[in-house]
Amino acid sequence: MLPALEVLLLIPLIAVNPRRMTRQNRFSRVLSLVLVALIGISNLVSLGLLVEAMVTSKAQEGGPLLLAALQVWATSIIVFGLAFWELDRGGPVVRTQADRSELPLADFRFSQDENDDAVEEVADSSSRTSDWVPTLMDYLYVSVTNSTAFSPTDTMPLSTRAKALMAIESIAALITSLLVIAHAVGVLDQ
Repeated sequence: MLPALEVLLLIPLIAVNPRRMTRQNRFSRVLSLVLVALIGISNLVSLGLLVEAMVTSKAQEGGPLLLAALQVWATSIIVFGLAFWELDRGGPVVRTQADRSELPLADFRFSQDENDDAVEEVADSSSRTSDWVPTLMDYLYVSVTNSTAFSPTDTMPLSTRAKALMAIESIAALITSLLVIAHAVGVLDQ
């Protein structure tokens, strides 16, 4: 039922704003944030159901449990990457359309924001020199590294909301890795 609801939310989002990266309105912005939140919450509920199945011994086979854990973990990476992308500096449209001086405060500090005084080949790709702005791939990378290292790596969270989201993602990844996967492997050995 939840995937159907998510698709129902996605259809008007695309219909209202098919050129998402060049323009946005308040409705489409709120709808996209609601969609990301809904997917994130449903994924955390799925993680809870996995843990519950493990604790109550409903999951007797390790293979399906391992596959479910992988699906929850991969969905988590995608949804948190999307959340970071949607929230940082006003969202993707604002980041690409507004002057750097007009952007809201950053939620994340990327290395490109600090590289303007580095060696020439590094400084040439800095945000100050090349007008670099983070893309969805940059935020997915932040999400992957946070989910695998359980902490930020080269991109630091600056705002309280970025820190909270990264903490939730790290805890979910830790639970998935330690509890669910360990149980699944234990069941596989039997």
